[in-house]
Amino acid sequence: MINKLRNFFFKNFYSPEKYARHIGVKIGANCLISTRGFSSEPYLIEIGDNVRIANDVKFFTHGGLIPFRDKLPKKMDMFGKIKIGNNVHIGDSAMILPGVEIGDNCLIGAGSVISKSISSNSVAVGNPAIIVSTLDRFLNNATKANVGSKGMNYQSKKKYLLSLSDDKFIRKKYLQ
Repeated sequence: MINKLRNFFFKNFYSPEKYARHIGVKIGANCLISTRGFSSEPYLIEIGDNVRIANDVKFFTHGGLIPFRDKLPKKMDMFGKIKIGNNVHIGDSAMILPGVEIGDNCLIGAGSVISKSISSNSVAVGNPAIIVSTLDRFLNNATKANVGSKGMNYQSKKKYLLSLSDDKFIRKKYLQ
């Protein structure tokens, strides 16, 4: 009972990063962790340096064998370690499945389901996630879309963005 109260306190009153460290996630330097969605085996998760993990990202370190429990020995389990490289951004509500490695310098899109490892210098999105760009190509395109508002306070940025013409904003193409 005391352990349950202790864990409740840690989960609800520690910052997400401090909570992750407390439960055994290995986290490098200069990370910003905004999720508490770590699997029941958080000690199998390793996160590199300069990593940003957004809200509601979920990490899964085990597989689902429940449908087979009647046919297989009750002691059967399967697990996969998760390794996140350096300089990685994982967008809101992404899911990282067992055994996945994400290389250095990667962007993972919001809502993506990462079911296979992602090579370094890649941008991956979707369900299941696929690599859609290199990081250099993404940066080149992002540079073209830069409106120069970084560092402005809320009111200045609002005034500035509302003064821009529509062609200065990102526009997505229609699906075919």
